[in-house]
Amino acid sequence: MSSNVNVDPGEISRFEKMAATWWDPRGEMGPLHSINPPRVRYIEQCAGGLKGKKALDVGCGGGILTEALVAKGADATGIDLAEASLEVAKLHGLESGIKANYQNIPAEELARQQPESFDLVCCLEMLEHVPAPAQTIKACAQLTVPGGTVVFSTINRNPKAYALTILGAEYVMNLIPRGTHDYAKFIRPSELAQWAREAGLEVVAMKGIRYNPLLKTASLADDVDVNYLMHCRKPA
Repeated sequence: MSSNVNVDPGEISRFEKMAATWWDPRGEMGPLHSINPPRVRYIEQCAGGLKGKKALDVGCGGGILTEALVAKGADATGIDLAEASLEVAKLHGLESGIKANYQNIPAEELARQQPESFDLVCCLEMLEHVPAPAQTIKACAQLTVPGGTVVFSTINRNPKAYALTILGAEYVMNLIPRGTHDYAKFIRPSELAQWAREAGLEVVAMKGIRYNPLLKTASLADDVDVNYLMHCRKPA
């Protein structure tokens, strides 16, 4: 892999090892299955509907979001650099009959090949896993058609987020594998908003995601203290 690709090999290795459990709602990816429905509802609202939209899922992993976008009527492509995760996504698509396109390609490279090609670009739970998140954000902006929608999600950087996401989820309740998150890579909303604006995007709104580990349910919330989504628009 080229040294100038915006990727942490350790992160790719970690997600490769978890590939087999992507579609097990009782496994390591269980929380992701719980938060996906409210994420999709928010994305659908931001995009003004998904039917007929050309959508891109950046950092798609095993395709949980990508398939959900297709199920809502979008023509969706998922990209990732973890080959094992992409294989799982492709196999699950064959089993489910939900047809999405998957590619092993960096967002930056796809932006060079297909600039301004997608009505909707989603980059969820990924920015906190790359060395240069601002670079990924810029690529997402380049990939979006003028007037198109971009939705990011990540984790806020503050003591509450550390306590819930790392101490609670990884070490106390063992909801996700230890070492999944690095607190130093968490991103404050002000930082994400600044990078989005520097990439030429308009910040429209933000919404938090609240996860209940006991009930294994999730919902949208007004507080963005921990997990949050940011809705951006590329000026027409």
